Amino acid sequence: MRLLLVEDDVMIGEVVLDLLRAEHYAVDWVKDGEMADTALMQSQNYDLVVLDLGLPRKDGLEVLRAMRARKDRTPVLVATARDAVGQRIAGLDAGADDYVLKPYDLDELLARIRALLRRSAGRGEPVFDYKNISINPATREVTVDGVAASLSAREWAVLEALIARPGAVLSRAQLEEKLYSWRDEVSSNAVEVYIHGLRKKLGSDLIQNVRGVGYMVPKL
Repeated sequence: MRLLLVEDDVMIGEVVLDLLRAEHYAVDWVKDGEMADTALMQSQNYDLVVLDLGLPRKDGLEVLRAMRARKDRTPVLVATARDAVGQRIAGLDAGADDYVLKPYDLDELLARIRALLRRSAGRGEPVFDYKNISINPATREVTVDGVAASLSAREWAVLEALIARPGAVLSRAQLEEKLYSWRDEVSSNAVEVYIHGLRKKLGSDLIQNVRGVGYMVPKL
């Protein structure tokens, strides 16, 4: 999953960036509202935005309103020190999906991100079961017939992107956008390598090729 972190406080930003990358999210970090606007308009493939409100150049609420005005439905978790009830209401009414106040607990931040990603995928249940495979995004645990399967960080990222919307076909380019942030170097056959690894570990029928289009996990 690919996230956009919008945070002007360098110390907080570095901590959150390291936290999210340790959880195997691909993360782009920008430090002002204008850069956030640019990043959001250049990439349509973010799965979630973590948005501070008190930003230089352009306020976070303006960024949020602009997103919703152009019909960008990407989930937005507002993370800010603005703790007045009226300010929280303004953020939610502007289109935020959830709100967490600084200083926030990092485990709570991760839990709220997971909850928003579940809801955006149309799922309420925390564990995803597909035939004989069980996938727990909170713990990154995957089992096949009850036996744990060990996945690399990138294999997990491919699997998570595909299981988020069973039946939806993702092209190689779309999967690469889910896997890599701006700083990462992309090898030409990386997606194919990770798909091959997942099929060996989880079974050949989990991920299907749609010739000339991409890959999908079929609907049950």
